[in-house]
Amino acid sequence: MKLELSDNALKVLERRYLKKNEQGKVVETPEEMFKRVASAIAAAERLYGKDAKEIKKLEEDFYNVMSSLEFLPNSPCLMNAGKDLGQLSACFVLPIEDSMDSIFESLKATAMIHKSGGGTGFSFSRLRPKNAVVKTTGGIASGPISFMRVYDAATEAVKQGGTRRGANMGILRVDHPDIMEFITCKDNNKQITNFNISIAITDEFMKKLDKGEDYDLIDPHTHKPVQKINSREVFELIVKQAHKNGEPGIIFIDRMNEYNPTPRLGKYESTNPCGEQVLLPYESCDLGSINLAVICKKTSGRYEINWDRLKEVTHSAVHFLDNLIDENKFPLPQIEKATKATRKIGLGVMGWASLLIRLNIPYNSDEAVALAEKIMSFILNEATKKSLELGKSKGTFPAFKGSIYDKKDGSLKMRNGTLTTIAPTGTISIIAGPCSSGIEPLFAISYYRNVMDNDKLVEVDPLFEEVARDRGFYSRELMEKIAESGSLAHIEGIPEDVKRVFVTAHDITPEWHVRMQAAFQRYVHNATSKTINFPHDASAEEVRKAYLLAYELGCKGITVYRDKSREEQVLNIGSSNEAKESKAVALHLDAKKEIAPRPRPEVIIGTTTKVATGCGNLYVTINLDEEGEPFELFTQMGKAGGCAASQLEAIGRLVSLGFRAGVEVKSIIEQLRNIRCPSPSWEKGQRIFSCADAIARVIERRLVNTQAVKSSLEVASLAMKHSSDDEPVVTEMSNNRGDIVGVCPDCGGALRHEEGCMKCYACGFSKC
Repeated sequence: MKLELSDNALKVLERRYLKKNEQGKVVETPEEMFKRVASAIAAAERLYGKDAKEIKKLEEDFYNVMSSLEFLPNSPCLMNAGKDLGQLSACFVLPIEDSMDSIFESLKATAMIHKSGGGTGFSFSRLRPKNAVVKTTGGIASGPISFMRVYDAATEAVKQGGTRRGANMGILRVDHPDIMEFITCKDNNKQITNFNISIAITDEFMKKLDKGEDYDLIDPHTHKPVQKINSREVFELIVKQAHKNGEPGIIFIDRMNEYNPTPRLGKYESTNPCGEQVLLPYESCDLGSINLAVICKKTSGRYEINWDRLKEVTHSAVHFLDNLIDENKFPLPQIEKATKATRKIGLGVMGWASLLIRLNIPYNSDEAVALAEKIMSFILNEATKKSLELGKSKGTFPAFKGSIYDKKDGSLKMRNGTLTTIAPTGTISIIAGPCSSGIEPLFAISYYRNVMDNDKLVEVDPLFEEVARDRGFYSRELMEKIAESGSLAHIEGIPEDVKRVFVTAHDITPEWHVRMQAAFQRYVHNATSKTINFPHDASAEEVRKAYLLAYELGCKGITVYRDKSREEQVLNIGSSNEAKESKAVALHLDAKKEIAPRPRPEVIIGTTTKVATGCGNLYVTINLDEEGEPFELFTQMGKAGGCAASQLEAIGRLVSLGFRAGVEVKSIIEQLRNIRCPSPSWEKGQRIFSCADAIARVIERRLVNTQAVKSSLEVASLAMKHSSDDEPVVTEMSNNRGDIVGVCPDCGGALRHEEGCMKCYACGFSKC
């Protein structure tokens, strides 16, 4: 079978997955990667007495489902299987008890997990509240949020094996005394950046909310009520913050525990970073996804689901993920023990939107919701059959006794505690492409992608291009027009039946997003990763309704994102009182007095600084007058002409006018700093976002730093601390697509908010 991969898939594989030698050169082909993984996972059969011939046959089966892109495991498996590291899991949950020993033991474990390529989830609900008395020392407790900041700082210092960055989930119960502080702890987007946060909502809270009643806040140390607070007041604050910047999310913790297969081992308290995998303390889970986009066949000119092949792939995937547990090299012995006790796996899907398009079914339709239930129930049913088969031949999971499967008639000898999860598939869906991510709608029908020499290439969804060519309305001009917004909603010349099927995330109302999530959740043992998208002008009340609908329809959690909300939040943060006051003083002009620029001396002295920008080398000349004050600024960029040259000249003239009129240098820098264009670059370890940004940095370097002037720029800057690290920078992009929320720190491409995470479709970067 010939392996067919897109150019983008090849780039992602070379950057993150394929083996490299000591010099960093790729020494493995994609085919060899799949063979490496298949061989490593099939080798687990030796533990159960299988001979070499049987193992080889299984290896070929595993290779076929991966190389055909019908099934792919989570990224750590593709990266590490068959290598010395051998850590194959993506999801971990660690306990945090109310003691310094536990807090810092788990912190150490977190560092080990992040280093090996995993993400971690924590419940901080057991920690005593802020200002509570610590009897052993007589001191005062600093509270759960303070320790979450410690974990955040530690995560910042640890890169995940050079291929993935640490990601965390922080959870606090709604009845914890510090709940109000927790809800607003990410009000500033520049703090606690390595955490997603969620509130663990109880059924009792939802009952109180329905009646608008007060409820008790419980001290986790004494287990006694310490305060009453109104349920609607708390809920409205959650809604307000989620409307503001997408956090916190919500998990319905009692509903999650209702489906806990091993309640005698303990209760669920936390999930993994994206919220779809709920786990007991020290458990890990292995995830994988079936690519629905390719499990269909064309009959009489129409596509239909290949149910027979879906059954075969489901069985192979369950066998693969179960074997993965045996071949995994766990970062800690406690994790190995807990994981093997329940043998939880999480089989999900990707390419859902792509499949719907092939079937000519709109995402936002009753037909799509019904098909979601049909497909996921089919997968769960077949996964159960395979797990039962493995249970009979290899034995049940060790914690089977007392589990929900432990029936008197012995008919449910399950191999695995859980079977299904809908996880984010940002990177593996790029490898499997053309394939939509998880169960999300398309993010755009057409969009721009930066290529070499700063050209922009129009990327078009292949299914849309196929239809456009077949129907006779394809043109490059039309594709470029669509790329400006990503959506067909307001594009003329496209048949209505095509618009109806090719919908994007922001064409779909929040209600349909929630209904789709709920449809899949009905047949998912764990939880479902899905972003509920809102337009920028959506009200907080609409967010509130979505939360309540998610609870009503049986979802286990919900994550919302309002278009551009995080960008707006950063701008708000940048305008702190200090920055506003500084700017007001610097730019204050007496309305009755005109300020004339100083006349230019005949001879003037200055310096020229070369800066590498995304558009080429920029030369910035700053001249000083006889008093050593800045007087004028000139710019020149290589062979730039036309619009680029005119814009640079305009900036230079306006900056010069500001210098000569006595405008404070800090204020000029503040106006130019962090302006972004589609082609950012690196310069001496710093991200240069645009030519305007480059000019601001030169002015600061030559005029502010040399004068030892400490301005309030760090307060007013959008993301100054991120200019030289790996975190995504949240920003408003010029193309107005709501799913774009920043610049990729790896390649400079567009970051999109999807599946509760930020990800780059150009290079495969994912914050999670």
